[in-house]
Amino acid sequence: MSLLVGRIHGTEMREVAGELFDTHTHLYDELFTADLDQVFSRMAEVGITRAMCVGFDINSSEQAVAMAESRPGVAAAVGVHPHDAEDAAPDYLSRLADLAGHPRVAALGEIGLDYYRDLSPRPVQQRVFREQLALVRELGIPVIIHAREAFGDLMDILRRDGISPAGGVIHCFSGSWEVAKEAMEMGFYISLAGPVTFNKAPKLKEIAVRVPIERLLVETDCPFLAPEPFRGRRNEPSYVRYVAAHIAALRDMPPDELARVTTANAKRLFNIE
Repeated sequence: MSLLVGRIHGTEMREVAGELFDTHTHLYDELFTADLDQVFSRMAEVGITRAMCVGFDINSSEQAVAMAESRPGVAAAVGVHPHDAEDAAPDYLSRLADLAGHPRVAALGEIGLDYYRDLSPRPVQQRVFREQLALVRELGIPVIIHAREAFGDLMDILRRDGISPAGGVIHCFSGSWEVAKEAMEMGFYISLAGPVTFNKAPKLKEIAVRVPIERLLVETDCPFLAPEPFRGRRNEPSYVRYVAAHIAALRDMPPDELARVTTANAKRLFNIE
């Protein structure tokens, strides 16, 4: 049953009733320690049948794999985030390659560039990003890209280095339509998270409408970036339905159809039956 969850531009926004795939989570985060079972129960209650648990360094990547092993419907991605690039051990690539061989690992990520916080020097971020892109091409698996205020350098590197034929996704997309268009031509999907629901996000709302539905994914990036009406609280996978409902209202399409297509997109990208 679809329930009325709000209005956008005078249009009723209805909750998604169909199956949904949250394509970016960090369910191993300590913020979920106290109620992880309840988090998964809430997912099941609202039809969130799949989740991608994404690492940001070697330790969290191992935790993501363990989560995928222990929870039905969860797949893992392993990688070193630009924030953690400076701390990457000399053997990090071989360790990622070993983790990527696990049957529940569906992608390498999240990797990329972040010039907003600059927690690692930019030349180090770029080196570690390119090293992991080389591993993506070697392994022939999808890649999950993190990019924040770094799209110029990111796209330059992607043009020069490329990805594998398996494609990838730019998660929690925050770039321009021009970047989105070129990224899709490279083989990327565009994933939108809670910020698309924020009132002061006109560019993201434009992206939500213009991206072809067959190249669109939805996510929470939990425990971060909770959508309206939960903004400022801990995010969790069950809230991805608010992201999907908002996008469906923007596109003036049935929310269950958006859920069906974006879930099929995610399964196709990550090679999940």
